[in-house]
Amino acid sequence: MTEKTPEPPPASLADRVSDAALRALLGVGRMLPYGWRVPLTGWLTARVVAPLAGWRARIRDNLAHAWPDIDRAELDRLLTAVPDNIGRTVAELYSGREFVDRVRPIPLEGAGAEVLEAARAANRPVVLVTGHFGNYDVARAALIAKGFRVGGLYKPMKNRLFGAHYLRAITSLGEPLFPRGAKGLAGMVKFLRSGGMLGIVVDQHMMHGLPLRFFGQTAMTATSAADLALKYDALLVPIYGIRQKDGLSFRIQVEAPIPASTPAEMTQALNDSLETVVRQHPEQWFWVHRRWKGPDGKRGWKKILESRR
Repeated sequence: MTEKTPEPPPASLADRVSDAALRALLGVGRMLPYGWRVPLTGWLTARVVAPLAGWRARIRDNLAHAWPDIDRAELDRLLTAVPDNIGRTVAELYSGREFVDRVRPIPLEGAGAEVLEAARAANRPVVLVTGHFGNYDVARAALIAKGFRVGGLYKPMKNRLFGAHYLRAITSLGEPLFPRGAKGLAGMVKFLRSGGMLGIVVDQHMMHGLPLRFFGQTAMTATSAADLALKYDALLVPIYGIRQKDGLSFRIQVEAPIPASTPAEMTQALNDSLETVVRQHPEQWFWVHRRWKGPDGKRGWKKILESRR
């Protein structure tokens, strides 16, 4: 839970080029009304950014590893639909109050909706857990707009140039925000202890995590969310902002709290929850992430396990 996050390296030429390209893409989008901006950014990301960035190859690779029996037609659809959702998400996060105004009226659905209301009334801490799915900041922005005290835990980006304006963008959707690692730990703990709700995204490779299962494959997963819930008697609640067919609106699905047990068991339950919603809406998960790696940061589980026999 207290793993030290290394300082991002200085901006490289590649960082500067990618940041300039993103700024240009967002700049074009800002000149358009929200209803055009979001789908256009998705379209450009799917058809321009994804091929140039090698995302299609990575999507194919991840699906071959985690979902080898997926239908070929569905695979071809995801090569475009996944980056389209990513582009839409970026455009939404950079739309500030326009985005907040759109998500504010969305009702909370699911078995955990009343649980969150009760926790707010009782001033009980809650750890809200989601993945890079749909738009992962829909729930946080909507809850804050509804009057809930919700903070967010974020991972500082390796590309400092992009990280600086991305942090400003997500801050505009609501505060407080806490950087992962020792730097944000004290503020995050104080916030939880005061009865706040803390949002965490848990579906990225964490070298110092546990080798748990995701889509039937080993995935190094941080137990931070479960550790916090157990230590501070907080509810551990999966929550998702699910994009609807119009590409602009969302449902907020709040699941029942994960029962208290061990950090490994609770975190595996979080992985299972996310896998379920991803299988229902595969185009909405960020298949471009390098999710499945060994402890050394490379996908070499077979050789690693064989070496330990």
